[in-house]
Amino acid sequence: MKRLEALDAARFLAFCGMVLVNFRIAAQVAPGNDWASVLIDSLEGRAAALFVILAGIGIGLSDVSASVLLRRAAFLFVLGLINMTVFDADILHFYAVYFVVGAVFLTAPAGALWLASLGVIALAFVAAMLFNYDQGWDWDTLTYTDLWSLPGFLRNLFFNGWHPVFPWAAFLLIGMALGRSDLHTICVQHRLIMWGFGAAVLALFPQMLISDPELSLYLGTEAIPPGPFYIVAGTGSACVVIGLLLKLWPKIEKLRVGPMLTAPGRQSLTLYVAHILIGMGILEEAGLLDGSLSAPQTLAYALAFCTVSSAYALLWSRKFKRGPLEALMRKVTQPRRA
Repeated sequence: MKRLEALDAARFLAFCGMVLVNFRIAAQVAPGNDWASVLIDSLEGRAAALFVILAGIGIGLSDVSASVLLRRAAFLFVLGLINMTVFDADILHFYAVYFVVGAVFLTAPAGALWLASLGVIALAFVAAMLFNYDQGWDWDTLTYTDLWSLPGFLRNLFFNGWHPVFPWAAFLLIGMALGRSDLHTICVQHRLIMWGFGAAVLALFPQMLISDPELSLYLGTEAIPPGPFYIVAGTGSACVVIGLLLKLWPKIEKLRVGPMLTAPGRQSLTLYVAHILIGMGILEEAGLLDGSLSAPQTLAYALAFCTVSSAYALLWSRKFKRGPLEALMRKVTQPRRA
């Protein structure tokens, strides 16, 4: 149970990172060299990768059936489409397709999951070499011009959206493989930390060895475009966070702050939707989605929202086992007992 609580805490930390990045995107915060901008840049693509890897670990640890996983995928896809009408960079509809991929490999052993993740990355690499990654994008405004046409939607979903299935589904498969390991043991936790740190550092070098600017960009560790070494870096940083939390969780519990991290982690779906509808809604009502916010101001607002989210989730958990959307998803997707 302590292991599961540490993973819930990691999920909340991933949520906080996504809130900060998404608030910057929505508020059109200008790039800068101040410490807050550097912090946000370091979280871009890393927090969401951690979020997806944790979903894979959850699947790997659970006894969920393929049919239930596919029902959850359908639920998230519909919810994500609704969410996209407010925020184009929604991750839920991508998440839904990751779950479909996960259902295909649900009973696969860890070795097959690692091979499948390499296959997903290889397909993404081939697609990037064959097709125009910039198609559909207006990079000046970060908008996708033909998102709501069928060709544009499918291109965005599978190839060049914010979190395209190729290669992002690899994160879910990697998480499922990690879920097959003995995460409760100290040696596995140390491996996650050491191998994760090594992967995150080594992923930085290929970009330095390439002189061609376009190829250098794709072989870098930025989330856009998501090249193979971005997947390596994102996986590495996620493993470090997960390994550290698993190892340090007994000490964190002694500080009595565990529930403030685990309660919102168990309600991450509800809070994700809330940060768009409520968090960004407040910014919009205040007229702050016009680029007038600075990076430090965005950081302060994001931290305030995450703190309120933690307090809400803690109070909610004292009366209810699941968050509102988590309970709804379970009710809609769980098979009825005879």
